[in-house]
Amino acid sequence: MAKKVVASLQKGGGKEHTKVIKMIKSEKTGSYSLKEEIVHNDKVKEWFTKN
Repeated sequence: MAKKVVASLQKGGGKEHTKVIKMIKSEKTGSYSLKEEIVHNDKVKEWFTKN
């Protein structure tokens, strides 16, 4: 799936987006999980503060 996302972003407006990844710790088990999303460059800081 990652190859399709990267390939589709290279067709034009892909430079305006960034793939963001954040580690989130579970309160119940203490284990970590990753949350990833493709966000517009203007919204990166907002995404990290919101999530």
